[in-house]
Amino acid sequence: MSEKIWLNSYDEGVPHSLKYSDETIHELLEKTAVKFPDKVCTIFNGAKISYKEMNELSDRLAVGLDSIGVKKGDRVGVFIPNTPQFVIAYFALLKIGAIVVATNPLYTEREIIHQAKDSGMEVMILMTNNYEKVKAIQDQTKIRQIVATNIKETLPPVMRILFTLLKEKKAGFKVTLRDNDVWMMDLIDKHDPGDRPVFSISPDDTALFQYSGGTTGLSKGVIAPHRGLVCNMYQLDAWNPFTEEGKEVIMMAIPLYHAYGMVVGLNYGIALAATLVMIPDPRNIKDVLDNMTKHQVTMFPGVPAIYNAINNHPDVLAGKYDISSVKFCLSGSAPLLRETKERFEELTGGALIEGYGLSEAPVATHANPIKAGSRIGSIGLPLPDVDCRVVDLDDAVTDLPQGEIGELLIKGPQVMKGYHNMPTETANTLREGWLYTGDIVYIDEDGYFFIVDRKKELIKPGGFQVWPREVEEVIQANPKVLEVGVAGIPDASSGEAVKAWVVLKPGEESTSDEIRSWCKEQLAGYKVPKQVEFRDELPKSNVGKILRRELVRLHKEND
Repeated sequence: MSEKIWLNSYDEGVPHSLKYSDETIHELLEKTAVKFPDKVCTIFNGAKISYKEMNELSDRLAVGLDSIGVKKGDRVGVFIPNTPQFVIAYFALLKIGAIVVATNPLYTEREIIHQAKDSGMEVMILMTNNYEKVKAIQDQTKIRQIVATNIKETLPPVMRILFTLLKEKKAGFKVTLRDNDVWMMDLIDKHDPGDRPVFSISPDDTALFQYSGGTTGLSKGVIAPHRGLVCNMYQLDAWNPFTEEGKEVIMMAIPLYHAYGMVVGLNYGIALAATLVMIPDPRNIKDVLDNMTKHQVTMFPGVPAIYNAINNHPDVLAGKYDISSVKFCLSGSAPLLRETKERFEELTGGALIEGYGLSEAPVATHANPIKAGSRIGSIGLPLPDVDCRVVDLDDAVTDLPQGEIGELLIKGPQVMKGYHNMPTETANTLREGWLYTGDIVYIDEDGYFFIVDRKKELIKPGGFQVWPREVEEVIQANPKVLEVGVAGIPDASSGEAVKAWVVLKPGEESTSDEIRSWCKEQLAGYKVPKQVEFRDELPKSNVGKILRRELVRLHKEND
């Protein structure tokens, strides 16, 4: 598309293009620590670390990591949930030019082996409850040394004592290090606050190998340079007119080991001198709500599932929480339904807007305008300096006019260098400067983008085309339904059939026939699910995206 029609729909004051500074990610922390030294950087169970302290802790750990042989360009795993230790390790590694390989703390041994071997990591920084899991597979990888941290190390003093007495051993955090493994706090304690690493790091150096969730195939390592991540932070800052430097409080319930949490939460928050409220388990909605209320959270990047869970929490329904401090939330990874958006905005008084991004452009590329309000069902407009095309699904090169459905292509300063160790996949995804997203979209007359579905998840019953997302949106609108996933399953008569997996709201009852009848009122017959299965929960990725491929796998196992 030659004309960027979306620029006409930007909020007033949002620039069409930006000037970017030649900064590295860790320089964002260093600048904030100078400007706001006493501002609280992280809060974890009430324990606070200031920006000055965070900068010094990461400096000292960087020098400590250098002392055990971690050098510029080394790939280092960070196997830690949302705690201050993640932040310390993240910035320490970037300060010595190492490449962060963030690992989902829920990963199985098989998944750890793949990521460790593919990335070539030789050192892993982990929380002690995962120590034995990594030791069990260490000889199948190149990991030569483990740096361990215990969750109690950043708890308040009284809570630390109680944790040691009552939970540490039972929860699997009490371990004895062996071989040449070391404690993260020992590396920090060996160095003074004035010690600083001395490395020459360029904005074009690689900062992350960000592994995709593997929801559409084998998990791939996205090569992300400092420059792209910093550019994306500035794009987000330009898009949001409501932030005040040094005054925001960000709820960090989105995983930091995912690019979404790293960029939209951590990097953006650090640059804003915001206070980051650390939530290691976002499934604990009571903990989320307690922290939102206690610390007066103003920003909350998340996924529809967590906003929906807050909307339906019994204590919220009973009016026991005041979450009206929230000003702005960016929702991603899954469709944001009108009911979820409107109810959450009613509870908070803030703006909940849908955006879009992907690990291959870490991480945000689109968002709905904030002042003008969201266009329901749309992922919004491309951020400043993001160019987009919609191309024909068959030839992958012909540009399509407004309203026609095709594959989304993206070009922008945040797009990855490529996939690590995957030249063929890189060549297929990056073509002539354009990132082929695999997402199927159309653009309306005002330049708003609407996702139809994933290219690889198209269902073809009897030769027809069914996009799972459309069926999901219809079923989700049923007042009895809490969550739904839709995918194609093998079928002897039509080759492939539409199936829906449904989670009902607490206390509700329904039947397959009732759900199908609901669909028949709003969908063509070939789109109506042939099967409906009720479940207590749906499998999700680490950022809350329903795993359709996993639902199909489970169906085949039980068929």
